[in-house]
Amino acid sequence: MKRLTAILPFLLGACEPQVPSAEDFIPEYKGVKTALLDGDLVQFKVAMTKAQSTEDVAAYAECAAAQYTLIRGYGFARHVRTNVDVEGGVWRADAVYTISPSLPRGLKTIDAEVTAQNCAEKGIPAV
Repeated sequence: MKRLTAILPFLLGACEPQVPSAEDFIPEYKGVKTALLDGDLVQFKVAMTKAQSTEDVAAYAECAAAQYTLIRGYGFARHVRTNVDVEGGVWRADAVYTISPSLPRGLKTIDAEVTAQNCAEKGIPAV
């Protein structure tokens, strides 16, 4: 009986919920895959862990789109769609943007240079 009472506190401690640490909230960016679909239409597939919401993974895709737009020598992009999924703690986004040298028509446009700068300031990597 003495052995049981000696190890009982350790067994009970293992059942207590773990308190999250700051590291549990720092996103881990797992990479970007780009595919040129047609002329100015580009698909971005991104993956990350420790996202707090769909907005986090969508922002990662937007940062990839902004950087890709600049790499291609263009200044603007227009968001077409983003699908987000989470499985096993890995968040994935499949996003499509059009890229163009001038401001495209539409409501969801981004200035690639400004967006890329904002991403860098927030620590969100790009392509």
